[in-house]
Amino acid sequence: MKRWRTKANVSREELAEAANYSPDTIKSMEQGVRMPTPRALDVADELCRAEGLLSAAKDYLQREKYPARAQDFMLREREAISRWSYEVALVPGLLQTEGYARTLIESRYPPLDEATVKERIAARLERQSILTERKPPVALSFVLYEAVLRSPQVNAEQLHRFLDAGRLRNVLLQVLPFERAISAALLGPMVVLETHDHERFVFTEGPFASELTADPEIVSRVTERLSMIRAQALSPAESARFIERMVDE
Repeated sequence: MKRWRTKANVSREELAEAANYSPDTIKSMEQGVRMPTPRALDVADELCRAEGLLSAAKDYLQREKYPARAQDFMLREREAISRWSYEVALVPGLLQTEGYARTLIESRYPPLDEATVKERIAARLERQSILTERKPPVALSFVLYEAVLRSPQVNAEQLHRFLDAGRLRNVLLQVLPFERAISAALLGPMVVLETHDHERFVFTEGPFASELTADPEIVSRVTERLSMIRAQALSPAESARFIERMVDE
């Protein structure tokens, strides 16, 4: 945009006035700090006589729905025929209510702008179609450490969400109570995916970095750890009664 503006001998102030933005906003768009808006591109295209080349860029400026570190995982998740996971602190994205998702996303630091917050919430809820809309259904297994359920952000609506998900034929939901926790359960969350080609991937996520890998050794170790945790967890029926007692409380 800056090159076309310079070539056409149009000042930043002239473009800003025509597009109804401040010169500083146009500057941030030209420097890649802020994403250009469709209006800014259309005005720049006409003012700089770019013959549609700037306007054509609008199709390539869609925001990513997910953080960069999770994008590869999201692609694999869409291909999965089965998905097993363990969460030690947070409600899995596939089971979050809109209110819980908003609380997490809005509390991120540094804070996100409102447009990004809305897009991230919508993307998270869109992912949840994997629970009910895939044909054939995806086999899903969730193990939740009791700390997930005891979080201050988990309200009655979120507890009912767990119960509703656990009633689906393709979903197994288990709770790992505090008194049954083993050391392997305190090492963090994990997800194991299997694709149509029966290739397995492991996704592990930390506060600053995430990893998606198909390394057989890592997949084997994580699968074994997950199996140990599942064996210690309450059965799906016991887990449902555990959550129901929390709702009553």
